[in-house]
Amino acid sequence: MRINKFISHNTKYSRREADELIKQGKVKLNSALAKLSDEVKDTDKLFINGKRVHKRSKFSVIIYHKQKGELVSSKDERGRRLIYDSLPREFRAFRSVGRLDFASEGLLLLSDSPVIADALMHSDLEREYYLKVRGNISKEVTEAMQNGLEIKDEIKGAHAKTKITSMSFAPFLSFEIFGASGGYTKLKVLINEGKNRELRRFFGHFDLEVVELKRVAFGVLELGMLKPGKYRFLEKGEYEKLRDFLKTNAVYY
Repeated sequence: MRINKFISHNTKYSRREADELIKQGKVKLNSALAKLSDEVKDTDKLFINGKRVHKRSKFSVIIYHKQKGELVSSKDERGRRLIYDSLPREFRAFRSVGRLDFASEGLLLLSDSPVIADALMHSDLEREYYLKVRGNISKEVTEAMQNGLEIKDEIKGAHAKTKITSMSFAPFLSFEIFGASGGYTKLKVLINEGKNRELRRFFGHFDLEVVELKRVAFGVLELGMLKPGKYRFLEKGEYEKLRDFLKTNAVYY
């Protein structure tokens, strides 16, 4: 495993921070100063500032009920509220499994293992959302939910400063329209992707503004009755199911 990846998987440091530590001569691989090009083998011993880094064998995962008006980020130049402002300090080093945008709410997973966070983020596990959109769901929209959609050179529903203008959307796993009133439509959708502002972009393509978006489930993990701004650790049965997923997908931590 490449040295910066090994450090990021087994410490609080990101790959970029690991690179800086190596450049500063603070990392040793066995008895020699580490180089950016080094690979770490199972028999190697790695040290940061003289302290041995052991390969992680245990991990923790929490479910957090993200509130509207919070950023899923470790810092913000504009001083907006972060999810870590609501979480206890002990979770400052936990990494989120993907993101929910500033205006969205609901289930957000965080883990102290970057390996676990990455595996879940890039998985095809089901994500369930409740949405409220401004406008009516036409036949064209339902057909796109059933068959998939591809957009090019379009930023509807995206962040104003986005550089992503093209995106393909796989068919939704399922969807249910609860009804329309007052110019709005409520629906539930099930997808297995986690692209940047995916649902806002999808409905924005049809000039439907998503005014409310709440994630209520990720795979077998459910938000349940967890209140906004609160968190909980996974239960034993949930950890067992998560380990089954990791084993099936050959993810080692």
